[in-house]
Amino acid sequence: MSVIIAPSILSCNFGNLERDFELINQSEADWFHVDVMDGVFVPNISFGFPVISALKKIAKKAIDCHIMIVNPDQYISDFSKVGVDILTVHYEACTHLHRTISAIHEAGMKAGVALNPHTPVSVLENVITDLDLVLIMSVNPGFGGQKFIPQAIGKVKQMKELIEKTGSKALIEVDGGVNTETGAKLVAAGAQALVAGSFVFNSPDPKAIISSLKKL
Repeated sequence: MSVIIAPSILSCNFGNLERDFELINQSEADWFHVDVMDGVFVPNISFGFPVISALKKIAKKAIDCHIMIVNPDQYISDFSKVGVDILTVHYEACTHLHRTISAIHEAGMKAGVALNPHTPVSVLENVITDLDLVLIMSVNPGFGGQKFIPQAIGKVKQMKELIEKTGSKALIEVDGGVNTETGAKLVAAGAQALVAGSFVFNSPDPKAIISSLKKL
């Protein structure tokens, strides 16, 4: 299976979102990656439901939504209603993680859990077989364009071992500082999906960059 590429719309031109959404549609990308931030769990605020609703009307690919918010449970049904396909919550934000995962599935979405750089993969041992995706953060969440944290490569290897040991079907996704160099190392370690934002949209030819990541 070739690597899944999920361009992050956090790095799009906010003055011309529709143009950049169409660019992703026409590229070799597999998913739209949408970062939702509340200014509480992370020190930044980003998209809300109206933007996701607008994206859904245009998107020809799955919407992979990563929510960096407190109390995510209260919004699960809302994310489903606006058309999210994959909903990823943070381990660090969920007091009752198993309940949250179950609620995401019951709402008709695939369920993912994100781990901050300091959080060990072992915390997912008791829920890994319930997950569709694990998101390894290779930067501290909140802002695009940050420097890649190399320890993420070891975490991907550890997560792959846990998935293989338990028979889980979860995909391993990585978000933060992804480019062709770091992406190649992550794929070699076992990553199956890569989120790329500034590396794609700050380039003169985003489609070509997506194509190069797809070939890793």
